Amino acid sequence: MLRFKQLRRQAEALAAPYPALLAEAERVAAVVAQGDHGRRRAGTGETFRQYRNYDTSDQAQSIDWRRSARGDQVYVRETEWEAANTVYFWRDGSAGMEWSSSEALPHKRDRASVICMALASLLMRAGERCAVVGESERARTGKVGLQRVSRTLANASGETRSLQAKLPKHARMVIASDFLEGAEVWSGRLSRLAGTPVTGVLVHVVDPAERDFPYTGRVEMRLRGLEPFLLGRAEKAAEDYRAKFAAHCAAIEDVGRRLGWPVVRHETDKAATLALTQCYQILSGAR
Repeated sequence: MLRFKQLRRQAEALAAPYPALLAEAERVAAVVAQGDHGRRRAGTGETFRQYRNYDTSDQAQSIDWRRSARGDQVYVRETEWEAANTVYFWRDGSAGMEWSSSEALPHKRDRASVICMALASLLMRAGERCAVVGESERARTGKVGLQRVSRTLANASGETRSLQAKLPKHARMVIASDFLEGAEVWSGRLSRLAGTPVTGVLVHVVDPAERDFPYTGRVEMRLRGLEPFLLGRAEKAAEDYRAKFAAHCAAIEDVGRRLGWPVVRHETDKAATLALTQCYQILSGAR
């Protein structure tokens, strides 16, 4: 009985962030959805989209002769793009993501989860299927699917070995991380995915203190992979740090550019809707 109570408390503690994160994700998705009425794309389907002028590259059977007969211009009838694709998500669960520089700011892990959950909400509304790579048994859609995917995103371990999971060819993927392991490490990981081939978007989550290095005086630094060390006067290191961090961000963007993975940089002191809008436009093929 004691063991059961301990496990139940652990499970409740693990699940506690989920409702709040989902509520935040739905709020963020609703804001973006107000400005984007679904996936308005031309393609194979039955739902009418628009008429446009005929081009010599169009096939004759695409001409709408009834509409063209009303005047001197030849028109093509376009239908909506209706093919449902699968979008896979991976949210970094490393120790560095469980951090924020201020109680007024969310942890990087929570903000990454919210952006991914909100993006899944928008994509599922448009008929897409979503899954959490390495942790979801299958891709899902609909309200129940969103709840399951969101719960998995909120509680996922986010281990990098999940990125080695076998994905279908031409699948799309969203990777949310602080990418502090460095450009070379991520270049190797993304190269394996791009060879599948899988394409997607990188959400680079940054705390403002990582960007600005606002520390002064005597500061103990705890960095991933290094022993803690003291800076006697932190403000003296600020300029060099900012230059190196800017170079790191540029290197991550360069890796994404070379492999065809756009990078959306999100700073946790900014509105999540900004990153969500960029990600959604990329995945929906907006230009």
